Amino acid sequence: MINNIKYESLQAVNKQFESEFKNKFNEFLEKGWYILGEEVQNFEKSFAQYNGSKYCIGVANGLDAIELGLIALNFPKKSEIIVPSNTYIATILAIINTGHIPVLVEPNIDTYNIDPEKIEEKITSNTKAILLVHLYGNVCEMPRILAIAEKYKLEIIEDCAQSHGAKYNNIMTGNFGKIGAFSFYPTKNLGALGDAGAIVTSDEALYDKIKALRNYGSEKKYANKYIGRNSRLDELQAAFLNVKLPFLDLINKHKGDIATIYNLGISDKVVKPKSLINTKSVYHIYNIRTDKRDELKSYLFDNGINTEIHYPISPSNQEGYSNLLNNKDFPISELIHKTTLSLPISFATKKEEAYIVVDFINKFFS
Repeated sequence: MINNIKYESLQAVNKQFESEFKNKFNEFLEKGWYILGEEVQNFEKSFAQYNGSKYCIGVANGLDAIELGLIALNFPKKSEIIVPSNTYIATILAIINTGHIPVLVEPNIDTYNIDPEKIEEKITSNTKAILLVHLYGNVCEMPRILAIAEKYKLEIIEDCAQSHGAKYNNIMTGNFGKIGAFSFYPTKNLGALGDAGAIVTSDEALYDKIKALRNYGSEKKYANKYIGRNSRLDELQAAFLNVKLPFLDLINKHKGDIATIYNLGISDKVVKPKSLINTKSVYHIYNIRTDKRDELKSYLFDNGINTEIHYPISPSNQEGYSNLLNNKDFPISELIHKTTLSLPISFATKKEEAYIVVDFINKFFS
């Protein structure tokens, strides 16, 4: 029997919310208020409360969330910002787009998050911040990173695009620095039906400033206090997010259950993800590593199991960034990019499908 196990099926994920989505759309259409209305306000309040933050500002997407955070912090132009060398390109793009210099630091080979051991050697008098990424939904080593930030008087910005609901010592990601930036891209644990993002903060002054920055720099209509941009969370996407937010813990639990099946069942001939003590990963992505990655991917595909690679090309090897990321010596990052393979772990992935994935991986290595 040929399997048909998809890596992700957004249609299946969102099917269970379909009737509520339609009701929300009808309400949205009847109200006739399409920009920054009640749905955005309700989502901002609910997501801030869920995340344990004082404030939330809905923006157009995750990239804008990071950029607006960097703009609001008002670093001098061409400040150096520490960032992991194996992140998705958007994190680095946000630094470049706001006029700063990304300084890439290698990850820990076990957690895939930025390695605190390697941060201090990259700090100079021009370093102003550490831009963390809680990659794959796995939480960074916060106590050591916070200690470094305090020692050198650096700001912490968190890229939480993959860590909705993840915790360190029961504190949600997004609360360790001045700003936490979230994406609600459709494949995220909390996904909209289009692009959407948000910033969380507990700093009232930053909250007020970012609210203005997302809306042309305006606190009052036609009065532009800052040089801003148009980056507003869409009212309709906010409505859809309001439907799904109460289910986020259930989504995270389901993904955690699939991860447990993989952790316990998959052969130790592959490297499985590791989380730090006192952390809760939300497994946005479940990646394994093997030097037979491409062969395994093809074998699984031939047997009806779809996988993905996050990410096949490292930031330092991207053609468009060849003149911006000068130091290309990132052997740990390169090893991860060459050997990583992401297994199905969608909210739509069934447990019986996860057991099939385990069986075929083990067959491949036996």
